[in-house]
Amino acid sequence: MFRYHQEPRLCPVRGIFSLPARLVSLNRRYASVRQAVAWCYRGGSISAEPRINDRIRVPEVRLVGPSGEQVGIVPLAKALELAQEYDLDLVEVAANARPPVCKLMDYGKFKYESAMKAREARKNQAHTVIKEMKLRPKIDPHDYDTKKGHVVRFLKQGDKVKITIMFRGREQSRPELGYRLLQRLAEDVQDLGFIESNPKQDGRNMIMVLGPHKKKTEAMAEAREAQAARKAERQGQPAQAEAEADVVADEPAEAEA
Repeated sequence: MFRYHQEPRLCPVRGIFSLPARLVSLNRRYASVRQAVAWCYRGGSISAEPRINDRIRVPEVRLVGPSGEQVGIVPLAKALELAQEYDLDLVEVAANARPPVCKLMDYGKFKYESAMKAREARKNQAHTVIKEMKLRPKIDPHDYDTKKGHVVRFLKQGDKVKITIMFRGREQSRPELGYRLLQRLAEDVQDLGFIESNPKQDGRNMIMVLGPHKKKTEAMAEAREAQAARKAERQGQPAQAEAEADVVADEPAEAEA
C-alpha cells in the first residue's frame, strides 16, 4: 500500500505538530472506506418491512387474532405455535409498543393487497401540470385556431395553461396588441377555463395563466369512461358484423326453399 512519508511540521499558531495536507486527505479517504466496510458487515441498510415469525426477538408480545380479536400478552413461543396452528404468519405491526403488537395474518396476501392499494392510489392521484403556449401579436388566423385547439385540449384534461405573447422589435411599443389577443383567447375558451392570472408584462413577453373549470380528478375520470366506451364499441362492432354475415348466408337458403 502506498505510504506517504513526510515529517510532521510545527503549527505556528497553536504550537503543536500538524500533519501534512496530503496525509490528512489520505487518512480521511481510508476512514470513509473503513466506515463503508463496517456498514456492510453490520448488515447493510435497515429494512422497512416488519419482522415476521422467527425474526421477532422479544420474550413476549401482545397478540391480535386473525379476525382482529385481542388475545392478550402471550410468550413468543406460544404466539408462534398459534401461527403454525392457524397456518398463518406472526407479523409485528407495532414494534415500538411495550410489548410489541403482533398479528396473525397471511403476510403474502397482505403484501399483495397493500401493493394493489398503493397502485390504485397512484393511479387516481392528480398532478397539477402547467402547460405553456406561445403566441405572437400578429399571429395568422389559422395558426391562432391551431393554438386555441391545443389550449382547449389542455383545459379539458384539467391542466393549467400559461399563455405567453412574445414581442420582437417594434412590437414592444404596442403591448395593447398582446393584451387584446389574450383577452380574445380567454373569451374563446371561457366555457372550459377562466383567467387565473391577469395579463402582465415580463420583459419582452406578456404572460397570462388560464385555469380549468374541471378538476384534474374529474377530467381523468371522464377520460377513463370515454376510453371504456370506445373499447366497448369496438368490441360490439365485430359481433354486429358476424350477425349480419349470418343473415346474408341464410337468405339464399330461404330463396331455394
